[in-house]
Amino acid sequence: MKLSLSRRAFLGTAAAGLAAGAMPGYFRNALAATPFNFQASWINDAEFTGYFVAIDEGLYTAGGLDLNYMSGGPDVIPESTLISGTADLTLTTPDTTVKAIVDQGAPFKIIGTQYQKNPIGIVSLAKAPINSPADLVGKTLAVPPVNVISVEAMLKLNNIDKSAVNIVPYAYDPTPLIKGEIDASLDFTTNVPFTIEQAGEKATSFLLYDFGFTIYNDTVVVTEETLKSKRAELVAWLKASRKGWETNLADPAVWPPKFADTWFKGTGRTIENEVFFNTAQKPLIESPNGIFSMDEEGIAKNIEALDQIGIKATREMFDTTLLEEI
Repeated sequence: MKLSLSRRAFLGTAAAGLAAGAMPGYFRNALAATPFNFQASWINDAEFTGYFVAIDEGLYTAGGLDLNYMSGGPDVIPESTLISGTADLTLTTPDTTVKAIVDQGAPFKIIGTQYQKNPIGIVSLAKAPINSPADLVGKTLAVPPVNVISVEAMLKLNNIDKSAVNIVPYAYDPTPLIKGEIDASLDFTTNVPFTIEQAGEKATSFLLYDFGFTIYNDTVVVTEETLKSKRAELVAWLKASRKGWETNLADPAVWPPKFADTWFKGTGRTIENEVFFNTAQKPLIESPNGIFSMDEEGIAKNIEALDQIGIKATREMFDTTLLEEI
């Protein structure tokens, strides 16, 4: 399989230079811990705060993992890092992963999901609110080209002809919305409302998920070979990551400031932005069944939604057995 690959440098997390006899037990275990490479899907922002907590609190080390966290970015194709062997585990969107399985025979398995509800949604100004798909009729909606098919599927699910909405290209810049050049845009509801508020406006939004396009986001993906050969390590990663997220989401305002000079340094984003993001994503991540869980209803909804955009997912692409072990 030919997939392009580029990635950022490794971020080491293991302590060094200490005498084994003077170290706590979990640090001694780290000397014999299993190397484990985790590829994130984007740059360091609040989307990954739970993992940063787990790293800094020693949760992966305690679970026997020598974790290498690799930042993502626009030049990183998460699935490619699995194929190349660079990563043992990555975060993806289910549409790209399932499409790779169906179209290219990629040997992937989805073993969990960070977001129970995809944070992508329709953002508008509070003074001219777009609160539902019906409100889009006759309006101009800016959508990134890659997401047009998803928006059209959402419109169809709500009995709205796509021709009734003027869809124009969007480049993840809310300026046209703030200036009134468009009526709404498709963006991350966890992030862009903060940018709009910083410009002196109030934003409102709704999720595509809440109006029928029911897909996860940041699905946890591995290869079938890794699932067989590193099952214990995958369970340990899920367990430590869940604890990291639980600790983070207990109070979303606590951890981002602690990472100002480490994980979030040099991103060009403010800590206030990260706190906003972290707070907004809390209800989208948490689940009565535990963070990363995938219940049968949720999986079925994903399969149905993907079918709406011509991607034929099956239940076998989702493996929930590791979650049962944590």
